[in-house]
Amino acid sequence: MEKNFGRRFEGKVAIISASTQGIGFGIAERLGLEGAAVVISSRRQKYGKIDVVVLNAAANPSVEGILETKESILDKLWEINVKTSILLLQEAAPHLTKNSSVIFVSSITGYHPGRGLAMYGVTKTALLGLTKALADEMAPDTRVNCIAPGFVPTHFASYLINDDEQKRAIEEKTLLNRLGTTQDMAAAVAYLASDDASYVTGETLVIAGGMPSKL
Repeated sequence: MEKNFGRRFEGKVAIISASTQGIGFGIAERLGLEGAAVVISSRRQKYGKIDVVVLNAAANPSVEGILETKESILDKLWEINVKTSILLLQEAAPHLTKNSSVIFVSSITGYHPGRGLAMYGVTKTALLGLTKALADEMAPDTRVNCIAPGFVPTHFASYLINDDEQKRAIEEKTLLNRLGTTQDMAAAVAYLASDDASYVTGETLVIAGGMPSKL
């Protein structure tokens, strides 16, 4: 059954990096359904105006451009997960208005990197600190928060659905006994970006089904 969402983002613009698939696309779709004019960005591909119109749903497509951060030396994990976020924010910062909101996407691995994910986890840990630092720097006009998703079977983490044993092992680590979905993450971002979270800044919201999240 199709859900009817509110219109919390009418007249607002949402710029979402890495948003052509997975969690990023889920967030773009959700904010568009709630009335935002959505700008998607990708490091590798170009997308035309039609994508903005589709993501905007019934919203007035007031933003016609697509931000494209080009793949060059940003090919290492640190540069992709941290530097690109900073560069995109620097581009957007002059256009932010009072009561705007910035939301980073970290990961549960930022708290507990799994085997083979140490460097990836460290870059996601850096976003937790960046959230605190920028919340102080950009206050009071802009709120800065972060989400830390648990394991979501996106293209990046396709092994979660291709390996039944691995999938079950991860599900058993959660209190809810299931993997997360892109819709779970999008709902959390919609909350943090909305006026419902107008007194929340400098925080990281962990959406990982109850997995431990202490540094």
